[in-house]
Amino acid sequence: MNVDAALAPSAHGRSRSHVEQQFDDLEQQRDASNLGMWVFLTTETLFFGALFFGYAVSRTAFPEAFAAASRHTSIVLGTINTAVLLTSSFTMALAVRFANARRRRMAAMLLAVTAALGLAFAGIKLTEYGIEYREHLVPTLDFAFAPEALKRGAELFFWLYFTSTGLHLAHLSIGIAIVVAFAAIAWRSRSTDIEAKIEGIGLYWHFVDLVWIFLYPCLYLVART
Repeated sequence: MNVDAALAPSAHGRSRSHVEQQFDDLEQQRDASNLGMWVFLTTETLFFGALFFGYAVSRTAFPEAFAAASRHTSIVLGTINTAVLLTSSFTMALAVRFANARRRRMAAMLLAVTAALGLAFAGIKLTEYGIEYREHLVPTLDFAFAPEALKRGAELFFWLYFTSTGLHLAHLSIGIAIVVAFAAIAWRSRSTDIEAKIEGIGLYWHFVDLVWIFLYPCLYLVART
């Protein structure tokens, strides 16, 4: 059985699609929705880009301290979280595919799995924060680092670490809330056209995952490069 044929929406399903009055057809509405999301993601890219630029400058200034500080991050938990997010990108891609094919129940279940993986990532990250707090690695609150000669650079590393991962976690939390909402809508609704919106949140989710893909080597693999 051809998978694409099985997933293809029926003519009846297409007739049920709701097009807002300002658009000529569903395709134009979807393009406008995606364009708006891409514009938003561009601004987010500039925002995180400033953090990565600050990281690059700081690492150049304190290479030994950054390497030493990186050894205090948990590469095991960081690697597990990377695998969790990559898996969530896969389930999100499947959710978008099934949503476009009007297989909304399947899309809803995959969105729920995606949200669950996001929650797993958040739980692991918060656990990691707890470990770092107990090891006195939180700047200003309770920071201690040896050797003393590397303390200044190490503290700067952990400032960037908590700022960048905290902002990433905030973006992920917003994404989880939206994904859960759309999972509920997709499960219950039969008349409202939400395919383009699910595709938009899919773009957002992949962006959040991509940010982590850059954060992971910068924060966890510094001492191993």
